[in-house]
Amino acid sequence: PLNPETSGPETEDQFAIENDPAKFSLNDFLVGDSKDPLKPPSLFTKWHRAGGWAIELYEPQMLAPAEARTMLNYGGKPHPVINLCSYNYLGLANHPEVIAAAHEALTTHGLGACGSPMLSGMTDLHRELEKRMAEFLGYEDTMLFNSGFGGALGTISGLLRKTDVAVMDNRSHLSLRDGAVLARTRTERFEHNDPASLDAALTRHKGKRHLVIVEGIYSMDGDFGQLDALVDVADAHDARVFVDEAHSMLACGPTGRGAVEHFGVEKRVGILYGTFSKAFGALGGFVAGSKDMLDYLRLYSHPYVYSCALPPVIVAAILKALELGTTHPELRKRLWENAEYFHKQLDALGLDTGNSTTYIMPIVIGDRDRMYRLGHELRHRGLWVAPVDYP
Repeated sequence: PLNPETSGPETEDQFAIENDPAKFSLNDFLVGDSKDPLKPPSLFTKWHRAGGWAIELYEPQMLAPAEARTMLNYGGKPHPVINLCSYNYLGLANHPEVIAAAHEALTTHGLGACGSPMLSGMTDLHRELEKRMAEFLGYEDTMLFNSGFGGALGTISGLLRKTDVAVMDNRSHLSLRDGAVLARTRTERFEHNDPASLDAALTRHKGKRHLVIVEGIYSMDGDFGQLDALVDVADAHDARVFVDEAHSMLACGPTGRGAVEHFGVEKRVGILYGTFSKAFGALGGFVAGSKDMLDYLRLYSHPYVYSCALPPVIVAAILKALELGTTHPELRKRLWENAEYFHKQLDALGLDTGNSTTYIMPIVIGDRDRMYRLGHELRHRGLWVAPVDYP
């Protein structure tokens, strides 16, 4: 990070920021230089303004639904684009039956839940979704969250304690890492998808209570978590496994039960987490597991206890999306066929998609300035791709 003691108005840092902002990243502005905690670092403000051309690519205003072809406000005018960055994987966010279910619930249940699930926000629709998700996934119970990020954070922090060890893949999502921080548990990282590294991490903490935390599909890399091999290692150490299926639920596996089904480890994973904001096309999260565990978690997960329940209108839409996603396998088939075709076309162009083997495909540029310039050029040409900057 830049040193606030040596980063005054006439320093080399300011000159570099104003003339070549692409050399800097968010990691350079973590520490403030003011006594006022509400004031960002002064060099961040200069950098943010100097790099305005890059910032313009973030928080774009959609003027239409998140379909394959949509409309953005770009340059102050409506701009048609092919959408290559939303995660409406199965197209359910805009499905007529999903919209109709939401309309009906809006009439019968109103807009919001208007209360925490613990006190006044639970409805018959919430209970029905919990029941159907548990039946679909083959677990005793499920529990709903109003946020995918908050649900992951609340599950990890609600279950783990100081004396436990969270053993995480080093590509784990920030929501999972923040959950471990909030729990104040010991965190041990292992190399991405590396069974030997996981084995070493578990061996270093022999005798402790472990939770191995992995993902079904990694959202930045587009590769599967190697669940079969990693679960084998966890079993050898008598460690429990948490799988985050945010990007794989309903979109992977023969019946849509995610990466655990794809790898055939459903019966060996004690706790499954997922979101409704990806293939379901809505928002929120869920956790599936034993009834005893979720009875405990309902009382110890702060994002569940202290925030409003999912709006009933959203729950009704999710119920219909679940029905459609489980009775129309052709939706998954089309997704994977499209992904295979797109992979082949990108490979033919010589583009670097890293280790991606799924419908999530990063295009690795390797240069920040070039990445942002490409982002603008592609958007100008009607291709909506999202720049992902460090960190």
